[in-house]
Amino acid sequence: MSQSDTAVEQRSEVVSRDRVVIRFAGDSGDGMQLTGDRFTSETAAFGNDLSTLPNFPAEIRAPAGTLPGVSSFQLHFANYDIVTPGDRPDVLVAMNPAALKANVGDLPAGGVIIVNTDEFTKRNLTKVGYDANPLEDDSLARFSVFPVAMATLTKGALAETGLSKKDAERAKNMFALGLLSWMYHRPHEGTERFLREKFARRPDLAEANILAFKAGHAYGETTEAFAVTYEVAPANLDVGTYRQITGNTALSYGIVAAGRVSGLPVFLGSYPITPASDILHELSKHKAFGVTTFQAEDEISGVGSALGAAFGGALGVTTTSGPGLALKSETIGLAVALELPMLIVDVQRGGPSTGLPTKTEQADLLQAMFGRNGEAPVPIVAPRSPGDCFDAALEAVRIAVTYRTPVLLLSDGSLANGSEPWKVPDADALPSIEPRFATERNSPDGSEFWPYLRDDDTLARPWAIPGTAGLEHRIGGLEKADGRGSISYEPANHDRMVRLRGAKIDGITVPDVEVEDPTGDAEVLVVGWGSTYGPIIAGARRVRGMGHRIATAHLRHLNPLPADLGDVLGRYRTVLVPEMNLGQLAMLLRARYLVDVQSYTTVSGLPFKAEELQDLFLEYLTGVHS
Repeated sequence: MSQSDTAVEQRSEVVSRDRVVIRFAGDSGDGMQLTGDRFTSETAAFGNDLSTLPNFPAEIRAPAGTLPGVSSFQLHFANYDIVTPGDRPDVLVAMNPAALKANVGDLPAGGVIIVNTDEFTKRNLTKVGYDANPLEDDSLARFSVFPVAMATLTKGALAETGLSKKDAERAKNMFALGLLSWMYHRPHEGTERFLREKFARRPDLAEANILAFKAGHAYGETTEAFAVTYEVAPANLDVGTYRQITGNTALSYGIVAAGRVSGLPVFLGSYPITPASDILHELSKHKAFGVTTFQAEDEISGVGSALGAAFGGALGVTTTSGPGLALKSETIGLAVALELPMLIVDVQRGGPSTGLPTKTEQADLLQAMFGRNGEAPVPIVAPRSPGDCFDAALEAVRIAVTYRTPVLLLSDGSLANGSEPWKVPDADALPSIEPRFATERNSPDGSEFWPYLRDDDTLARPWAIPGTAGLEHRIGGLEKADGRGSISYEPANHDRMVRLRGAKIDGITVPDVEVEDPTGDAEVLVVGWGSTYGPIIAGARRVRGMGHRIATAHLRHLNPLPADLGDVLGRYRTVLVPEMNLGQLAMLLRARYLVDVQSYTTVSGLPFKAEELQDLFLEYLTGVHS
C-alpha cells in the first residue's frame, strides 16, 4: 500500500460521538445564521435531537470586522434527549479575527477551531485589538487549529461561473457548510434543494452556492489536514413525524391551530419589532386558514385593531417585544374592562427602552402582572421551549376565549429564534375551544341583552357578535353596571366589578405543579419559568448524576399560579429560582407564599449555561452557599 493510500485510509477514519456543539461565527454579512440554519435542518433530517442558539449583533449594520458586528449560530446535536444549545462549543468556525476574539474564550482546551485565514490581514487584526496574528504565535496552542483559506478556495471553485470576485466570495459560508457537513456526515440533498428554491430567480447564484458547498465538501475529502471525521447517530425519539421548528414559527402555528379548533377567524394586528416580527411574517402566509394580518403603523394601532377584531367576533392577536408592550398597556387595560378575548404575545428582549434588541431576557414579568392603570389583572402563560410555544399558544387562547379576557403570552428571544425537533401533533387530538357566542336575550325578563351577566362557573360575560338581531349592547372603558352594562359611577358597583374581574382571573382552572423529584426526598427545589427550563433541567441532571438529590418544577401559568404551588414550596428546605431578570418571580413567590425564596439572576442578554446552574445547585446541596 502506498503512502498516499495510507493517508486516504487515515482520513476516512470515523469517530463516534454522542453529542457535539458547533458554533459558526463571523461578520453579520457572512451568512452565519443561514449556514447554521442549513446545518440544523440537515441534522434534524438525519434524526438527531438538537437545540440551537442564534446570536445576532445588537446594532443594525455594525461596522464590518468589528466585535459589535459579530454574528454567531450555535448548534448542539446528540443521539439522546437534550434540552440546551450547549455551554461551550466543541468546534468554532471563525470567519474573521473579530469572530475568533469574541468567541475563543468559550472554547474548552482541546477544542477545534476552523478559521478563514483570508480575513486575518493586518488591518483586520488591528481593528479588534490583536497586536500579533494569533494564527502565527502560541496563543492558540491549547486548541486544535485548522487554517483554511475559505475565500480563496471559494473564488477558485467559482472561477469558471462568470460571477464577479465579490459575488463569488460571498459564497464562502457555503464552503464552510460543505466542509462541516463532510466532517459530521450530514445529508446534503436538502441544502441543494433549498439553495435552488432560495435563488429561483437567479439560477446562476443557486448553482454557484451549490458549487461552493460541494467545494467545501471536496476539500474535506482531499486535504490531509483532517485526520478523522465524526458521526453522531440519530436519537431514539418517540415514534411520530418530526420537523425542525423555531419558537416564533411554533407560536404562529399554535395561533393558526387555535383559530381552526375554535372556529374563529384569526386577526393579527401588529407592528414589526425584533424579535417578534417573524410571527407577523409567518402568519401572513396562512390566509387559506382564515388568518388576516395587518401591519400597523405603530404599536398602539396594532393592539387597537386586534381589540376591534375581538369585538367583532374574531380571535384578536397582537405581537410585540421590548418597549412595545408599554405602548400597548392602555388598550390592554381597555380589553380588561371590555372583557373580550385577546392574545398579546410579548417576545421579551433585553431592556429597558431599546436596550438589547437582539438579546434575550425575562424582565417583563412584573410589567405583564401589573403594568396597567387600575386593578387590571390578566392571565399570563409562558412556554418553556421552542416547540412548547405551539401548546402555550393554544392554552393562552383557550383561557382568553373561555374566560373572556386578554391573555399575555411571555416568550423571549432565545425561544423565538432557537429551534428544536418538534413532533407534529395529530390535528384531531388538539383540545377543543368553544366560543359559545350569545344568541338570545338574557335579561331577567327576556326583553334585553345584558352584556355583563356572568357564567356561574367561569364568571365570563357573554360574547355577542355586533349585528346579531336583538343583542344590541354597549361596552366601553367607563365602568359598567353589573349585569345590565349601562355606565355606572356608583362606588359599590365599581367595587363589585373590580372584584368580579379579579375573581374571574383567580378562578381560571390551570393544572397542578409538575414536580420532578426522582427520589422523593430532595430538600432543594428549583423553580423556573419560560426559557430557563433547558439549563435548569440540564443542570439538575448533572448533579443527580453525581449522586445528589434535587427537585425541579417549571411554571407555565404565572397568573393565576397553580392552586397547589404553596403546598409544593412548603415541602422543601430550600426553594431556588434562577431567572434572566433581577428576581421578579422570586419576589412574587415570597409575597404570595411567605417562603424565603433564594433568587439567582442574570441580565447578560444570554441564557444560563447548564454548567453555571450545576455549580449553583452544588453550592446549595453541599451547604457551602453563603
